[in-house]
Parts: sequence; C-alpha cells; structure tokens
Amino acid sequence: MINPIDTSKVLFDAQAQKQPKVDNLSHDDAKLKEQTDAFEAILIKTLLDTALKMEDNLYPKAAGHDIYESMYREQMSEALSGGFGYSDALFKWLKEEQNIAENGGIYKPNDKKTGNKE
Repeated sequence: MINPIDTSKVLFDAQAQKQPKVDNLSHDDAKLKEQTDAFEAILIKTLLDTALKMEDNLYPKAAGHDIYESMYREQMSEALSGGFGYSDALFKWLKEEQNIAENGGIYKPNDKKTGNKE
C-alpha cells in the first residue's frame, strides 16, 4: 500500500515560517504588500501547475478530479506566497519607483532612524 504524502503539514510549516520582512506599513503600503503577495501567489500557482501535472493513464480520473487539483494548487500557492522573496523584491522596487516619481526623477533614500528624506 502506498502512503500518500501529507501536504497539510508542509503548508502549515511554510505558513509558520513566513516572517514579515517589512514592518510599520502605512495603510497604502499594506495594500501594496497584499497585492505583491497576490502576484507572487500567481507566479507560484503557474509553477505548481507545470510541476504537478499528474497524468496517469493507468487509472481513470474521477469526476471533478481536475477541479480538485486546480483548487489544491491554488490553495497551496496562496499559502506559500510571501515566502519566496518575489513579493518583497517587487514591493521594494515599487516603493523605489514611487520615491523617484515623487521627487522629480531623483531617488532620495529615507533616513532609517527618522523616516525623513535626506
């Protein structure tokens, strides 16, 4: 008898390891971070769709099998999003672009202690 892999433990561990790398977010920054996490989830789902194509011609598929697998991959991608680093990189890049746009095309780094621009 083949023992199925329990992926719920893996998802739980991945969710527990998520550490928020960006602290003290304003309301707009929190919304942006949420969107970058959602974008990362889409990337991960695309990766999982390709990697987990489980086609076995020996056994016929049960009704709803494709729907179940799609939902499974979607939930897995949402649980794993925010932990791969794409979301953080995109968030930081978008914040830098916003900084440049607000300062007439010149990047002005924020002072980490006071939050004031130099």
